Amino acid sequence: MKHKFLFFLLVLVAFASCVPHKKIVYMQGESLSTSGVQEIYNLDYRLQVDDIIKVDIKATNQELVQLFQSNQSTNVQQTTGGGLYFSGYSVDKQGFIELPFLGKINVLGYTTEEVSHKVKSLLSRYFKDVSEMFVSTKLAGIRYTTIGEIGSTGTKVLFQNSVNIIEAVANAGDITPFGDKTNVEIIRKSGDGIQKFRVDLTQMDLFNSEVFYLQPNDIINVPALPQKALGSGVTGTQTLSAILSVMSFISTTYLLINLLK
Repeated sequence: MKHKFLFFLLVLVAFASCVPHKKIVYMQGESLSTSGVQEIYNLDYRLQVDDIIKVDIKATNQELVQLFQSNQSTNVQQTTGGGLYFSGYSVDKQGFIELPFLGKINVLGYTTEEVSHKVKSLLSRYFKDVSEMFVSTKLAGIRYTTIGEIGSTGTKVLFQNSVNIIEAVANAGDITPFGDKTNVEIIRKSGDGIQKFRVDLTQMDLFNSEVFYLQPNDIINVPALPQKALGSGVTGTQTLSAILSVMSFISTTYLLINLLK
């Protein structure tokens, strides 16, 4: 009777220690309409200090505008991002970038489209007609950092105009079985200071979150579930197996001690 009770107790402990199914599955729940909400939260990013941008000026006669650009080659390294660190324009501590002959331009708090308009306006000092000139400004990728219970920690860069949290997590190797998908933290630096947001990746409501779309330099922190501290398994079977192994070791040790007496 005692053995049956002990086995029953072990089974209860095993299933109490495993990670619940509802904390593993992404985006549970019914479909929802997000078009209006996404339009509100997916606003154009406004440049901050230390951002790196690429400013490209094109015209019918490209030789005329060549002087106003840094010496940017179109090799593979640059187009894949590594070269943008050296050939792009970094926003300094005062919020300025410096273009050849055009001088310093304040870009802090401006969108990339607004920066393009500013550059085109400055070019009008040197050219009578800028209507046929094309100025393109882009961020040197969306850079973010992942820490905690996630497949690959560290700084990542995705060369897209926008990146949502699902894409960012997938690019970092997914959340580990012991990561708390219901309490993922997004740490964001803005003009108002450092902000911390929490988002539940197991619910469809995450599409309505104000941090569904990442901003450059966001930090994604995935906290660990309590089960990791307990050293239990992900499933009930794994946990029961671990407990039985421990009990078997204790029993064997106890029998050996009695035999040596």
